[in-house]
Amino acid sequence: MSKVVFVHGVGKQYLSEDSLARDVVPELQGGTRLAGGPVPSSDNVGVAFYGDLFRPRGTRAGAEFPYDEGDVDDDAEFALLMEWWAEAARTDPSVPDPAATGTRGPVGWTASRALRLNAVRAALDALTGARYLRGVLDRALIGSLKQMTGYFGDEEIRRAAQDQLAARITPRTQVVVAHSLGSVIAYETLCDPRRNGDWDIRMLVTLGSPLGMRALVLDRLEPAPENRQAVWPKPVRAWTNIADDTDIVAVVRELGPAFGNGVRDVAVNNGSHMHDATRYLTAVETGRAILTGLLPGTGTV
Repeated sequence: MSKVVFVHGVGKQYLSEDSLARDVVPELQGGTRLAGGPVPSSDNVGVAFYGDLFRPRGTRAGAEFPYDEGDVDDDAEFALLMEWWAEAARTDPSVPDPAATGTRGPVGWTASRALRLNAVRAALDALTGARYLRGVLDRALIGSLKQMTGYFGDEEIRRAAQDQLAARITPRTQVVVAHSLGSVIAYETLCDPRRNGDWDIRMLVTLGSPLGMRALVLDRLEPAPENRQAVWPKPVRAWTNIADDTDIVAVVRELGPAFGNGVRDVAVNNGSHMHDATRYLTAVETGRAILTGLLPGTGTV
């Protein structure tokens, strides 16, 4: 019966609801403390966990499946990887511009596996060399790609992830905080009329959200946008979208133009960990947004 429900992003398949809560609940509480409190108790903060849906079943691959450039074989995965590379080049001078390298735009991408493999290899090298992704392995980056695109491609996972969140939201829930892919899951769940009849969400907080990416995310949402305008989730009174300017996952950082004037877009600085959920949660801007949902009229975001 939590007042605040947090929805995680990609890469959590080897965690559990309990282990994730040990990390994110104190950080969420810390953000609200920095914003002036009062701090929600641990009993009032719940975690909607869906990471296990992406855990490989019955394999002996170790901690991470040994992906390499040959495993980026889906058009959506390839397109998302190239978007990430272009965005990394825009925000980090040390990352080569894909257009300048000659690997962005050839018609042969779709016709030649060799050209595509070369482009994927160049993108992975560029991204893992970015200042905020150093130390990230190829297989982890590809795994994140596959989870981001797999949500839309696997209807069973899509519904199960929404079920996990819906089970956590009750008439007592006032704030939903959603990171990365979790923001997509939160949006679709909150829009579902079969679920949301008695929900009253005073504040939706999205962190590092990819929702604004037109072809890869926005145009694939349920419900579909109407005349290029996304549907507002009926139970949500207010929405604060928070993004770091170097967050390559949040390629479109302002969601207001696509989702309406009810969205307030806020910028934060997460330092060298641009997409890290805990950095977002400890930001005073996030704390203020959560407090606004818990105590309507007592603060501004």
